Amino acid sequence: MKILIVKLSSLGDVVHAMPAVQDLRQAFPAAQIDWVVERGFAPLVQRCAGVNRVIACELRRWRKSPLSPQTRQAWRAFKTELQREHYDAVIDVQGLSKSALLSWLALLTPQGKRYGLANQTEGSSFEAPARWVADVAIALPPHIHAVARSRELCARALGYGVPKIQSFGLLAQVDIAQVAINNVASSATTPNGVVALVHGTSRTDKQWPLPCWQALGKLLNDSGYAVALPHGNDDEQRMAQEIAAPLARAVVWPRLGLDALSDALATCAGVVGVDSGLSHIAVALDLPHVQIYNFDTAWRTGPQSAATGSGGAVGQGARQLSVFADPTPSIDAVWQAWLAVSGPDSAVKVA
Repeated sequence: MKILIVKLSSLGDVVHAMPAVQDLRQAFPAAQIDWVVERGFAPLVQRCAGVNRVIACELRRWRKSPLSPQTRQAWRAFKTELQREHYDAVIDVQGLSKSALLSWLALLTPQGKRYGLANQTEGSSFEAPARWVADVAIALPPHIHAVARSRELCARALGYGVPKIQSFGLLAQVDIAQVAINNVASSATTPNGVVALVHGTSRTDKQWPLPCWQALGKLLNDSGYAVALPHGNDDEQRMAQEIAAPLARAVVWPRLGLDALSDALATCAGVVGVDSGLSHIAVALDLPHVQIYNFDTAWRTGPQSAATGSGGAVGQGARQLSVFADPTPSIDAVWQAWLAVSGPDSAVKVA
């Protein structure tokens, strides 16, 4: 069986689709699974276990100059690559016009079918062409987690039960990551390792205040952790430098590609971050992780192990937690969640 997954973007959404691939591998061990994705996310998809061929597109760039010779040439090359195979199943797990277009362009075997979403789920985008293009449009419960959305769609499309155990299958090459972290304080001075602080996000209303990051970094330093600060653009780099400035053991990582960044995160003792693609990578890597929410949307995109509200108790025994408060979670709430996911040995009181 040959299966094509169509999930183009964004980073968090791509990560959330990875467990569906692991389910497909379990249901059809001999299947060839290919994936169409935006080129910027292709290095990460290449790390997803079970993906045979990553077909990279650049729709975001092409639509800026659709009639240019460069775009036309790139489009022809992409279409040729996409249509190299005939598929028994093409599954559009994105549900947008652009993903429907690529599903329509993909070639089928004589018995092959295109599958897609029949409806919008709460908090997720959906456009009607996704339903029209699909040979089989599948209705899902409107209130469903982003990971479960892809898993349920694939399971219902190909007639298997969703496995009880969830795996992202995101593979890291830790030895390669050393180039990214070779200037972090040595393990002799940081007995508990390195915690990455994922402060960057494309939406300013998801950010956590600078003084909160600095205070959290100090608590981590006092507990024997070094702090690592990734960044993806100049603004995030400046923020990383400001967070690091007052800390005893902190390093601003060089700007890295998604594959190298995933490798670097995999070396960490854990991650604390806002709702962003990198935080979702931390979940996929099964790291101790606290995810910070200024909006009550963790039920849809956050770690599925547990969540804490502004007045709720921190769950014990969870490896990953989300923390929500309006307008933003307190330092203490985030710190208590970190202690819960990292174990009791590093407890430090918040002044």
